[in-house]
Amino acid sequence: MINREELLKIAPDALFDEPMKNHTTFRIGGSADALVSVKNAEEIGEIISYCREKDIPYMIMGNGSNMLVSDKGIRGVVIQIASGMNECKIEGENVYAQAGILMTALANRILEAELAGFEFASGIPGTLGGGIYMNAGAYGGELKDIITDVTYIDKNGKIKTSPNSELDFGYRHSIFESGEYVILSCNMKLKKGNTDDIKAQMRDYSNRRAEKQPLSMPSAGSTFKRPQGYFAGKLIQDSGLMGYSIGGAQVSEKHAGFVVNKGGAAAADVLALIEYVQKTVKEKFGVDLEPEVRLIGEK
Repeated sequence: MINREELLKIAPDALFDEPMKNHTTFRIGGSADALVSVKNAEEIGEIISYCREKDIPYMIMGNGSNMLVSDKGIRGVVIQIASGMNECKIEGENVYAQAGILMTALANRILEAELAGFEFASGIPGTLGGGIYMNAGAYGGELKDIITDVTYIDKNGKIKTSPNSELDFGYRHSIFESGEYVILSCNMKLKKGNTDDIKAQMRDYSNRRAEKQPLSMPSAGSTFKRPQGYFAGKLIQDSGLMGYSIGGAQVSEKHAGFVVNKGGAAAADVLALIEYVQKTVKEKFGVDLEPEVRLIGEK
């Protein structure tokens, strides 16, 4: 049980019984007992120490762009690393950025500095921290290709910096998925480029996304990871599931790899639809689809 007065002493901006549908791109989710948008590593450390001392569960989130929060919500404290930690410094070809900066905003800063190599991430809707957590990528690029090191809070509460080689980056994976660490910032190495060429590449990726993805509807991006040797969207489409709905959740009519909230969807609708898609694809093609979206909250 959270003592509100105690938490407010550490985090004066804490919100209580906060609807998570207001903090996720799916626009779905019950209430969190408490949500704190943090401003620095010290505040994160204090909140985590308090939660551990009081045996209160806690979790870290960014922009909520890859999350499906359960209808029952989240017990404990949600620590949001977002606009309060969005610094970016660029020196030559080296980029330092905090975990809370949006990838779209970072892409624009990098464009202004005439640096190439981050274009692939320019349309990814999450924060840099969330991107590092899952080694986000698109159009043949991944964050692991440009990150030199990451600074984080380890499981003992110490701030540590580790080089790329120690972070176990793989397809939609990093060491941070163990949940024992809190990403604070990273350094990246890019290369000088031509502003017009970089802008054109970003525009091309943006147009491709708008053409193929259901950007106008609430979702959590690609619902499933790419199975070895296949494309999830193609398998789902070939299973005849485009437009298939359960409650307010629907397999997108524009891109079968996306489950969207067509209006008033509950988390239970999305989960039921995910399970139905998995079952159907398994029966038709013998392929197991693994969710890319993170399922969060009280069952």
